[in-house]
Amino acid sequence: MHTIQTIQDQLDIDRARAVYIVYKLRKKGYVKTKYTSSKMRVYYIYVTNPAKGISYIDIINKYAPTAGIKLADYGNHIIYGKIPSIEETLIYAINRRDVRFLIASLSLFRGLKDWSSLYKLAKKEDLVREVAILYDIARLVIPKIRRMPKRFKTLATPKKSDKYKYFIEGFSSKSFTDLEKKWKVYIPLNTADLEEYEL
Repeated sequence: MHTIQTIQDQLDIDRARAVYIVYKLRKKGYVKTKYTSSKMRVYYIYVTNPAKGISYIDIINKYAPTAGIKLADYGNHIIYGKIPSIEETLIYAINRRDVRFLIASLSLFRGLKDWSSLYKLAKKEDLVREVAILYDIARLVIPKIRRMPKRFKTLATPKKSDKYKYFIEGFSSKSFTDLEKKWKVYIPLNTADLEEYEL
């Protein structure tokens, strides 16, 4: 992330030259411009052209229903040569172990179709129960989500011998304790975190 000033400092050039460089790079697709909460303009400069690729965040934001749920375009992981599936994107979001990603990922269930593929991906990463509890929470706040297949539900249901798991170690919910018990997964989300879905 850069500002005009940091570009000036790193390249030891004047402001006009820095502005011109940003302009040329943006024109070729190597720069994305964003604004911080304090209205400061910042620039993300890529060594490869992000316009020719897509990121997981792009896909999450495509399904996010409001601006408040969309994720900032920071540390973006650009993928080239293919468009990641919703199922792959959901697993990516869970693996980030970040509350903002978990909240935004709920909207992905609106577009989810391939439960078989999702199970294989989740099983590989040992995230089947995490997917299940996120799905149940998504059903509470997002309309018109397809039902989870019985087979997925059966495979996701924890055994008596299974231990509780955490999305983020040490954090649990005060709002979804029943779902935590159902799936034996502690989730760092509460109803207050999901207010944007009710707007």
